[in-house]
Amino acid sequence: MLFGRRKKNPIKIADKGVVEWKYAACGYCSTGCSIEVGLNAEGKPVASRGVADADVNRGKLCLKGIFEHELFTSAGRGTKPLMRARWHDEWRPATWDAALDTLHDEIVRIQAAYGRDSFAIISTGQMLTEEFYTLGKLTRGLIGTNNYDGNTTLCMSSAVSGYKRSFGSDGPPGCYEDFEHTDCLIAWGSNLPEQHPIIYWRLKEAQEKRNFPLIVVDPRVTMLAQNAHMHLPIRPGTDVVLQNALMHVIFKEGLHDQRYIDANTIGVDALRAEVEKYDPVTASKICGIDEDTIRVVARTFAKAEAAMQIWTMGINQSTHGSDGVVGINNLALITGNIGKPGGTSLSITGQCNAMGTREWSSCSGLPNYRLLEVPEHREEVARFWNVDPEFFPKKRGMLQTDIYQAMEAGQIKGIWLIATNPLSSLPNTARIRRAMEKLEFCCVQDCYQDSESAQYAHVFLPAGTWAEKDGVMTNTERRINRVKPVTLPPGEAKPDLWIFNRVAERFNREGRVKFPENAADIFLEMREISRGRLADISGMDHELIERNRGIQWPYTAEQRQRGETPPKGGKRLYTADGTFSFPDGRAKLIPLPFIDNNEVPDEMFPFWLNTGRLIEHWHGRTKTGKIGNNNKFSPIPFIEINPDAAAELGIRRGEYVRLVSRRSDAVAMAMPTQRVPKNMVFLPFHFHDCANRLTLGLLDPYSRQPAYKQSAVRIERIADQAAAAKLSMEMRTF
Repeated sequence: MLFGRRKKNPIKIADKGVVEWKYAACGYCSTGCSIEVGLNAEGKPVASRGVADADVNRGKLCLKGIFEHELFTSAGRGTKPLMRARWHDEWRPATWDAALDTLHDEIVRIQAAYGRDSFAIISTGQMLTEEFYTLGKLTRGLIGTNNYDGNTTLCMSSAVSGYKRSFGSDGPPGCYEDFEHTDCLIAWGSNLPEQHPIIYWRLKEAQEKRNFPLIVVDPRVTMLAQNAHMHLPIRPGTDVVLQNALMHVIFKEGLHDQRYIDANTIGVDALRAEVEKYDPVTASKICGIDEDTIRVVARTFAKAEAAMQIWTMGINQSTHGSDGVVGINNLALITGNIGKPGGTSLSITGQCNAMGTREWSSCSGLPNYRLLEVPEHREEVARFWNVDPEFFPKKRGMLQTDIYQAMEAGQIKGIWLIATNPLSSLPNTARIRRAMEKLEFCCVQDCYQDSESAQYAHVFLPAGTWAEKDGVMTNTERRINRVKPVTLPPGEAKPDLWIFNRVAERFNREGRVKFPENAADIFLEMREISRGRLADISGMDHELIERNRGIQWPYTAEQRQRGETPPKGGKRLYTADGTFSFPDGRAKLIPLPFIDNNEVPDEMFPFWLNTGRLIEHWHGRTKTGKIGNNNKFSPIPFIEINPDAAAELGIRRGEYVRLVSRRSDAVAMAMPTQRVPKNMVFLPFHFHDCANRLTLGLLDPYSRQPAYKQSAVRIERIADQAAAAKLSMEMRTF
């Protein structure tokens, strides 16, 4: 008799008939995995696989990447330009010339009537870097509006702001290789297994070899928290208090690195005076972490030979987001944990090319971290682009979140939305709808025609997506990687770069400003303007990037001329002597008083509302909601609710409930679990017309990023479960 494996049929992988594999970098999160898409004999994309010799993912892909080839034929793709006179009219097909002429004419009309800044442009973190650079040149050099931003304000603006306040420039100082050298890791509001699975694999592999302590600060028992040595279930919005308390202990017990502080920072006396107020006993009453745990974490972190901190939206999406990032940087600086192997503060970026837009789109200034406020920067870029430096504004305009408030107030009359969907992604959806209804003109440029924001458009421009285009992207650790076109955009859809160049022709009839058509040529232009900057890419080109499966910046022309090959492993900023980006070369230690302006649970709204990601979905499910192998795991909105809270409310597993905030309501299925405390619910943000109907629109004062994770709700059991189920099913569709 045969037992076990010998009796079973062997596992077989279906033969998809792949005859050619094409190289790209994944277009979902910021991890930056190298990926190959397999084409069959008819040239149709039928498979995806990881690239084994790529340092980032080493052959691995997550659930989204494995099925990424299905994006090209997913439902709802835009295939032809559309126009209509009013946003509530029926769409009618248009030619590209007619649609682009209308966009140009409406921008000119609105700016002539109301001023240059009455027209806004909002882009994304999901285009290719050459496209970002071209859009920035078009917007800053020709159109001239100062109300220009990217939707990365919703995820990474606090990280950008915190880096600038502490170090003088944006740009994550660490890399994934730091996991392999660290002796202690604190994860602040980050759930890597679901948000960035391949980065989690890198972390876990390193931890198994080195057995360093993993400390997770998160109000929810996330998958990362379940694997931590210590989990600190912090009260939402009080990270700064915990950070100040940790520094209090470090200074009080003499665990700080005085030599590093003296050599590389300014402001330590003011910082010490502020953290003196946050002894562990006082802090524990505010942040909910007991005083002994605070002391143990402070000692563990400060005594480690090299200590690392990572964070994502749990820090950034707060009214204290920028301060939370500065607090992380303060902790790193007072212990000498910047610029050395295993010692860093590393923001885990959200979208696939959020770093590319930060570096090159000119949303927050001018290319490569140049500032509009610096005359020399304006002169340098104006000379390079052949525009009048006086055409540039003297300071940055409104960020995306402020732009919508200006729309509501009637200051913004027209908008061009590019690969972003504010009616799904911005908080307090009802308010955003009212603002959009006030516009005189809206153009939506997207690969999907059925996005919620297209409801309010007068012109729709169908764009290509991901590997239908050519260019590069930059990942979390500043690694630039190549995306090559795997297939053509469907129907009459065009790559974003083609669209920007056609719009530029209409604003640039004399040909004064050059707009290369080819992504490789644009990259060569970018590398010239990068020389001597923090993000120096002057030693790179498309071919070298692809051959090396990605190259981290900086990699200079001088390095290449000396024959230095790009290192396979990680590069770090601010190494050796520090040399930060402020004029004096020193980092700033910044005191952080805690101001409690959170929306907190009360008698009427007794539950914290926590929102976040699921591993199978991406942002508003515009992509993954149309791919069966992703959507089947979470097809409808649900909440995690504590079993004791559910019992008190008479709610059983699988029943639908109504969530009510001070702004609106939403329906979701109840899933009792011990992962959330009794006074909290967790709601995935991916489902349209759900989470952001409830969330609060308060903004961080520095980064203007919304506080998605500091809202209060009540929960009502729904009597008519059949009607609730029908409503929930409608939320599945687009």
